[in-house]
Amino acid sequence: MKLFIKTSLALALLASTPQMASAFSISFNWDGLKSCTNGHPNRVKNPAFRLSKVPAGTKYIRFRLKDKDAPNYSHGGGLVAYKGQKTIAPGAFKYKSPCPPSGRHTYVWTAVAKKSKKGGKLAVAKSARKYP
Repeated sequence: MKLFIKTSLALALLASTPQMASAFSISFNWDGLKSCTNGHPNRVKNPAFRLSKVPAGTKYIRFRLKDKDAPNYSHGGGLVAYKGQKTIAPGAFKYKSPCPPSGRHTYVWTAVAKKSKKGGKLAVAKSARKYP
């Protein structure tokens, strides 16, 4: 009888607990990017970003690119006003393209959903891809 009561109570608690919301996420690809493998990045337009589950209250999204194989090199990024769009089109900002001097590197875009230009971080999303 005690096991039945404990199991019933556990099931009731699970049923009354709201499902965890899916997390803020981004995705991208390197389509249209000028080839660069000499270690001297080009200044280029951002890739198209697909956004998912952007938190309520987001007014800006800050994007930054990092090379996991050369983490001290700054590729830059940009700040984009957010008005409910599902994608960020190329040309919203410019950054230094991926351009490994040898082999393939892993690059990670980080997007920070923000309440204002200078603060109010709501969520962070990351997406990684190899290049070339």
